[in-house]
Amino acid sequence: MLANIKLYLDYIFVGPSMISFVVGRLLTVVLLLLLGLSNSFAMVPVPESSQLEALRQAFPDADRIGEKAPVGDSEMLVRQLFDGEELIGYAFESDDVVDIAAYSGKPINMLVAFDTEGNFRHSQVLEHHEPILLVGIPEQKLFDFADQYRQLKITDKVRVGAANSEDVISVDAVSGATVTVMVVNETIMRAARKVAMELGIAGLSKTAKTPPATVKTDLHRQASWSELTGDGSIRRLYLTRGDIDEAFKGTAAEGPGHGEQKRQQPFIELYYAPVNIPTIGRNLLGDSQYNWLMGEIKPGDQVIAVMGEGRYSFKGNGYVRGGIFDRTQLRQDGKVISFHDTDYYRLDDVFIDGFPGFMEMALFIVRNQYEFDLGKPWQLELLVRRQVGALDSVFTSFFGDYSTPEQYIERPQPVVAEPEAEPEPLWVSVWRDRAFQIGVLSVSLVLLTAVIFLQDWAVRYPKYLHLFRRLFLVYTVVFIGWYTLGQLSIVNVFTFVHALMGRFQWEVFLLDPMLFILWGFVAMTLLLWGRGIFCGWLCPFGALQELINELARKLKIKQFEPPFGLHERLWAVKYIILLVLFAISLESLSEAERYAEVEPFKTAIMLKFQREWGYVLYAGGLLFVSIFTRKVYCRYFCPLGAALAIPAKIRLFDWLKRRKECGQPCRICANECEIQAIHPDGKINANECHYCLDCQMTYYNHDKCPPLVQKKRKALKQAEAKRIPTVDVSEPVS
Repeated sequence: MLANIKLYLDYIFVGPSMISFVVGRLLTVVLLLLLGLSNSFAMVPVPESSQLEALRQAFPDADRIGEKAPVGDSEMLVRQLFDGEELIGYAFESDDVVDIAAYSGKPINMLVAFDTEGNFRHSQVLEHHEPILLVGIPEQKLFDFADQYRQLKITDKVRVGAANSEDVISVDAVSGATVTVMVVNETIMRAARKVAMELGIAGLSKTAKTPPATVKTDLHRQASWSELTGDGSIRRLYLTRGDIDEAFKGTAAEGPGHGEQKRQQPFIELYYAPVNIPTIGRNLLGDSQYNWLMGEIKPGDQVIAVMGEGRYSFKGNGYVRGGIFDRTQLRQDGKVISFHDTDYYRLDDVFIDGFPGFMEMALFIVRNQYEFDLGKPWQLELLVRRQVGALDSVFTSFFGDYSTPEQYIERPQPVVAEPEAEPEPLWVSVWRDRAFQIGVLSVSLVLLTAVIFLQDWAVRYPKYLHLFRRLFLVYTVVFIGWYTLGQLSIVNVFTFVHALMGRFQWEVFLLDPMLFILWGFVAMTLLLWGRGIFCGWLCPFGALQELINELARKLKIKQFEPPFGLHERLWAVKYIILLVLFAISLESLSEAERYAEVEPFKTAIMLKFQREWGYVLYAGGLLFVSIFTRKVYCRYFCPLGAALAIPAKIRLFDWLKRRKECGQPCRICANECEIQAIHPDGKINANECHYCLDCQMTYYNHDKCPPLVQKKRKALKQAEAKRIPTVDVSEPVS
């Protein structure tokens, strides 16, 4: 029954008729309060039965959908989908995985599903509280936005709007709700990656990542050649001619082979070891040469000593300066590490006891860029080549393994990679993307502040100040309003108040940099000079009304002003509207946001009149009335203006000057004030003043302000009286 009453009232006052929107809305509010109806107008959450049906459509092969259950060691609740006994997908609600506040201060709950390969199969909005979507932009646009993810993978890099990189996928935004869809994108992608990482699918894993092992630089003992080769500190790779023959069997380089005696002859004998380890490096090189070498290399570099004897050179006879060593390289974790001439030092002197001596010795530097880890096994690779023609040759490789003895290294504790770690908060990305808008707005606010500070000088040039004001109003409508959607609303006030009463998050307000900067500026000017700076200069809808009225006056359209007594009573209407909306917001913020449609801002500014004809008729009617009476909505119906006027009572400065003659006998300023903010007694009502500075231009005008006119006349008379008459002596006296 209660729902039917709401529908009936909405049909009368919001439906096709739209005869009296403001009165109808207020009457609806009063009736609902009297009947005790306070159900939310927010989006009705999608029931579980509908969610399951959506998952069946997304996974037509699924014959069983599991219940929500924690995944791994986490508290995330995930459903599993099966085809017989085969697991084919996962589904979850984003509220069970992440908590990302949207513009309303509350998260947008999404149903997300993907298969075991990480392909999105379903993404659906289950619940939201976004004011721009509750009444304004059709919710279907948000639903359509979420559908775009069905073509993507959870490992994709997704960006809302134009992408400037080939590896980033762009999804279409929703005009007028950019912040909301950016939060949806963040919610879907972050939640999906977090679940996938916990499950270990699509190449994402929560397995521990171990930082590279570090050398114990303070550990050193004297040791001989036999001791270091015996405990594995120095390793050996020994190849005979027979080993080489076997390696080339079955290839184009297969030779006739050698006799048994020749097969046993050594081909190459290699010894290799990492010399960063003090026990190895100091014993091989000596303290002086070791200290020099450690000073030459960069942090993170590793040095490998290679020493060889035999028929085959591990450096190669074809090596030239500026080239690469094509016979010797390292391998670790599938990475191949080659050495250039800049990675090579000659090794001439070895001082270790029992050193047998070698024909060929070298020091190779493994640069830090390879992330070589002495704590992991690695291999020395020797490439052997045989010519099969004038230009062609065949290669084969031989490997010597190496594992660093544990006593030489220290292994750090594993570090678990968490999916929640984001490179930067969402609001930081938003601010960076809107740098141009932020810059232009900041410059304009600085300019406006300068005009306010220099107003006593600026008002002495009324022609230029009038021109500046008109241009600024055009800028406010076009740039602040229609381009950046920087229209402040009473909804912002309610959102801030409720945030203070609940869990306050700066990130919620930082999501829209234009509104954040404007509110910061309004707060400052409110404390210093009152509400007039915003209402008179920075409100796009107010500026639009004023420009329309300016044009009407230029066209000599007759203006109508209510008597001051009625005008003074009508001031109270906006405060009544504010109190009613605030009372509703205490019960339900979503419902208050819906009734805040008494503001035409969303229709005229945010959506640029792209709405149902009833809303357009209401906003257009207010603008039409502005042709005949200046800023009717701002003066009598605006709850935002009323909300700003209340704290403006504590303003610190009153820079609008008055004279004792103002009001009695002079009423020029009062008669010329186009919003009637000056009382008949000459006093300016700061709660209603829009700080247009017209009265200050009159205040300093010696040809208009009666006290100044009188003073000017008196000065002229005194100058005339002091003037000395002269006699023309050029003519003869008769």
